[in-house]
Amino acid sequence: MNGRFVRLLAAMALVASPVSAQPSADWPIHSNDRPKPAVVSPGKSALPVPPPAGAIILFGGGDLSKWEQVRGDTLRWVARDDYFEVQPGSGDLRTRDSFGDAEVHIEWMSPSPARGADQNRGNSGLYLMSTYELQILDSYENPTYADGQAGAIYGQFPPLVNASRPPGEWQSYDVVFRGPRFDSSGNLLRPATMTVRHNGVLVQDNVTLSGPTGHYARPPYKAHAEKLPILLQDHGHRVRFRNIWLKELK
Repeated sequence: MNGRFVRLLAAMALVASPVSAQPSADWPIHSNDRPKPAVVSPGKSALPVPPPAGAIILFGGGDLSKWEQVRGDTLRWVARDDYFEVQPGSGDLRTRDSFGDAEVHIEWMSPSPARGADQNRGNSGLYLMSTYELQILDSYENPTYADGQAGAIYGQFPPLVNASRPPGEWQSYDVVFRGPRFDSSGNLLRPATMTVRHNGVLVQDNVTLSGPTGHYARPPYKAHAEKLPILLQDHGHRVRFRNIWLKELK
C-alpha cells in the first residue's frame, strides 16, 4: 500500500472504531426534568494523592508560577502554602504551558459554610485544552440539573453517580483525556474522549464528546492545536485547589 492510502485507512479507523455513548438526545440540555444521578458515599478520603514518578507538577503548594490570568498580566488568584483560591471577578486562570492527551489529577474544595443553591454554589470548572469542561460544583445535598452537577461533562454527560463530599472537605478528580484530532483541512478525524473518577468513584466511562462544552449549547468541533492550556474557571465562588499534576499520554 502507498503511504497516502495507509493514512486514509488510519483516519477511517479512528472515525469508525467503536466509541462510547454520545450525549443523549432524549433530554434538552440542562433539563431539570432529567433524572438525577444516585448519591453514593465515596468512602474515606485518602487525599492528597502523591504524584507518580515523571508527573508534571502544575501546583504543589505556594508557587503559582506555572499559571497565568487569562485577562491581564497580574496574577490575582490567592496562593497559600498548600492551596490556591479563586479570586471572584478576576477572571479565569490557565497554565502557561499547553497539553493534549493526558492523565490529570486535581484536588478541590467548595466553600464552607455553603451559600447559595443550584448553580450558584461552589461553582468552577476544569477545562481540558481550555475548551472541554468538567464541572466543579458543590453538589452535596444541592440539587441542580443533571448535566451540570459535579462530575458532569458540562451540558453533555451527567455523572454516573453523585460522589460528592460536603463543602469544606477536599475532593479529587482523576481524568484520562484524549483530545480531538483534525486533518490539514480542519476535518474531524477523532473526537475527544474523557474518563473521570470523582473521589475515586467512576463517574464518566470513556465518553465521547460531541464538541466543545457550552451553556445551553453544544457547538460543533472547530479545528484547533493538539495542545492547549488547561483552564480553571472563575465563576464568582472561592473554590480552592491543590495538588495538581498530570502525565502526558503518548
